[in-house]
Amino acid sequence: MKGINLLLLLIPVSIALEMNHVGGAWVFITAALAIIPLAALMGKATEELSGQLGPSVGGLLNATFGNATELIIVLFAVRAGEMAVVRTSLIGSIIGNILLVLGLSVLLGGLRYKRQRFSEDVAGVHTVMLILAVIALFTPSLFVHNVPGMLDTAANPRVEALSLCVAGLLIAIYFGSLIFAFKTHQDIFRQGEEEEWEPPIWSKGRAFAVLGISTAMVALESEMLVSSIGPTVASWHISKVFVGIILVPIIGNAAEHATAVTMALKNKMDVTFNICISSSTQIAFFVAPLIVFVSLFMGHPFPFIFTNTELISVGFSALIAAFIARDGQTHWLEGAQLLVVYILLALAFFFMPG
Repeated sequence: MKGINLLLLLIPVSIALEMNHVGGAWVFITAALAIIPLAALMGKATEELSGQLGPSVGGLLNATFGNATELIIVLFAVRAGEMAVVRTSLIGSIIGNILLVLGLSVLLGGLRYKRQRFSEDVAGVHTVMLILAVIALFTPSLFVHNVPGMLDTAANPRVEALSLCVAGLLIAIYFGSLIFAFKTHQDIFRQGEEEEWEPPIWSKGRAFAVLGISTAMVALESEMLVSSIGPTVASWHISKVFVGIILVPIIGNAAEHATAVTMALKNKMDVTFNICISSSTQIAFFVAPLIVFVSLFMGHPFPFIFTNTELISVGFSALIAAFIARDGQTHWLEGAQLLVVYILLALAFFFMPG
């Protein structure tokens, strides 16, 4: 954490670059790096509050703020009308958590331990939710892509109505899953939790203060990050699709990714699997549907429609995650396989025309 906190020095640097209208790419780089420690502080503050407020409230708090950084970045992208970045960053977060983070965690953990085990019951709940998310993402897209003359924009009232219905259903089942995990079947998810639990160190006031300040700074840096995307893709000769599907998710979830890898190195694969898969399902069931509703009030409605390439990517990612979770254990080769799939997809999106 101390090493990551050095990146906080880039906050005034990014602000100075933005105020002096220095090249957009430099603003993008400094803002992106500054977001990483801020996201880590948000996560730390959330953990401390979870310890202070008890398991039920703490679990809900973790579920709410789990992808707060990603949500803030996407909201600023919506406000700026960068809908390609919005769409691809949501898909990128899902496949990044499954392929990149879980893959790296399984590979490094597997090199240290011959086999690592995790709860099949918990993994089964998460992977079924993930498959359901894929079905939900596919449904409106296939409807639009296969109906002759159907415009795939929010200006089409049928597309808007379908997007809102799908988003509403996803949020409903998401809250249902929270009730399942924290109320009716919490015993399934509490297996081994006593071993992982650590008493809070910060006071409640300090945790709330750090959470509030870091969230506000993430919002500031996210606004500068989004505004610099246009100049950055022009100077680097890359597409906004690549920025959205690869770069933005890595920036927004870097701190959480580091935690997942660290837990795998400690042979705590249950924690790693929970971080990776539950983060993906939260993006699909909460963040993306929330964007559909909020975007209506921001002047840039977001249709719940994705391209065939994006759908194939997320579909294969969910499928391979389900295969890996089926036996409740992992080894290093499975991690390498996940990483190879991620690199293949990253290359495809890198060479995709803007």
